[in-house]
Amino acid sequence: MNSPLLHALLGVRVANLREGDERARIADFVRSHPDATPFHLPEWSIAVARGCGQRSHMLVAEGADGSLAGILPLTETRSPLFGRALVSAGFGVGGGILAQSEGAISSLGSAAWDLAQKLRCPTLDLRGGPVAGSGWIADDTTYLGFSRSLAVDDEAELAAIPRKQRAEVRKALASDLDLTIGNGPDDARDHYRVYAESVRNLGTPVFPRGLFRTVLEEFGDDADILTILSNGQPVASVLSLYFNDTVFPYWGGGTHAARVLRANDAMYFSLMAHARSRDCKRFDFGRSKAGTGAAAFKKNWGFEPEPLVYYRRAVPGGAPRDINPLNPRYRLKVEAWKRLPLWAANRVGPMISRGLG
Repeated sequence: MNSPLLHALLGVRVANLREGDERARIADFVRSHPDATPFHLPEWSIAVARGCGQRSHMLVAEGADGSLAGILPLTETRSPLFGRALVSAGFGVGGGILAQSEGAISSLGSAAWDLAQKLRCPTLDLRGGPVAGSGWIADDTTYLGFSRSLAVDDEAELAAIPRKQRAEVRKALASDLDLTIGNGPDDARDHYRVYAESVRNLGTPVFPRGLFRTVLEEFGDDADILTILSNGQPVASVLSLYFNDTVFPYWGGGTHAARVLRANDAMYFSLMAHARSRDCKRFDFGRSKAGTGAAAFKKNWGFEPEPLVYYRRAVPGGAPRDINPLNPRYRLKVEAWKRLPLWAANRVGPMISRGLG
């Protein structure tokens, strides 16, 4: 346990991510921390700010000698529909405080709440990480995480999938499907076309096209898109991040045709093979809401669910922001969105989703 004196020597400030040396220093800290995610990287904060028109604030805790003791990436989201909030990490499923000591955790938590009040954000959300003192509401029932080690080859990977799902994957691999992998403009165009249709069919607004573009630009070779095609037409596509020997299939989806073609099964199994070729050791299937079909799909692949713990804090007398589409008050809106023409959903959706964070 660190001494009170050491706690007092910690200082917290907002880092300038426009400075190359500052970005590199923070990125090195993140990559060396065992609890880090790609959403802690400066690249993510910058991509979100550029792609969604929101403001990013990277808090850093430093010791008396200037060494980094912790970081906390925050996105200031503003929406006429959902209000204002400070979120770590914006548009990510992970984030929260990343620190080396209890003192840094406490200092970053306090500084984040001070910043939220300064920015007139009535809610502060931390997606993962340690709890930063009192006054926080913990939620460990809404979301589940799914992650496991990759097998050594395709046959071992198939063997790791439960029997019923394994049969579906074998049928998918025997189908007349093609795939492409890249991170160029054509890959981004096909991915957006598929992903936009997929989320419309689920009743949720698509993110701005610029978010996907800036993530690809900021992450460079640490991000790519794998797309499954049938008769030359994209039917399933996923944008993945690569971080610390782990692949994160992050934004994935399929068209109506994908289900019949088992294109999603082909997509994720192909991604596992592609990730191994990149020397990845783990496959992080991301989060899903408990009790949903998406969570059941991942469990069918042999991934054991682990509760994700998120923390929220609200101003006295206020309630934490609730943007969960499973909330009953959104049910009619979700059903109405599913019936929108795709062109309309793609035009209006980004204006709504950029305020979700």
